[in-house]
Amino acid sequence: MNTFIEKIEKSKDDPSDLSSHEVVIPAFDPQGSNLPTPINSSKIVRALFSSMPAYRAGLSPIRRGLEVGVVHGYWLLGPFFKFNPLRYSERGAEAALLSTIALVAISAGTIVMYGATNPPPQIITITVPDQKDVFNSFKGWSGYALGFLIGGVMGAVLAYEIVKNVDVFKNSLHIIGL
Repeated sequence: MNTFIEKIEKSKDDPSDLSSHEVVIPAFDPQGSNLPTPINSSKIVRALFSSMPAYRAGLSPIRRGLEVGVVHGYWLLGPFFKFNPLRYSERGAEAALLSTIALVAISAGTIVMYGATNPPPQIITITVPDQKDVFNSFKGWSGYALGFLIGGVMGAVLAYEIVKNVDVFKNSLHIIGL
């Protein structure tokens, strides 16, 4: 009687077995779970990841933090605006803004604390290009956190101004005929 392992070994050599054609070649280290797939090794995905602020070449840590912070500050206002306890009062939008700024500040503080722990260097993978000296020092992480804080506050204020002036936008659309 063949054991399970022997059946697997025999199926590798059988050309009629469809599973024998699914060969996955590890990119660098097979024990690091870095396996190329049609998704993560495609040019489109690599271009997408290379255009993200964390992986874009030539950016300072503060600039990376600014770009990420603006986006997070902008989208975090929405849940706080929609679900805060003061949402039906006159000060609901201000409470959402303050809550968003507080969460961005807490997040920036945790980024600084993470950078202070001397984290391991990033692992180069198929989709992540090599970024030397970006997040390899406390100074880099601190700059990223500062940029994240400034960008997060700016994004939250921008979203707050849009929410507070939505009636102005609606009226301006009526004026131009839309």
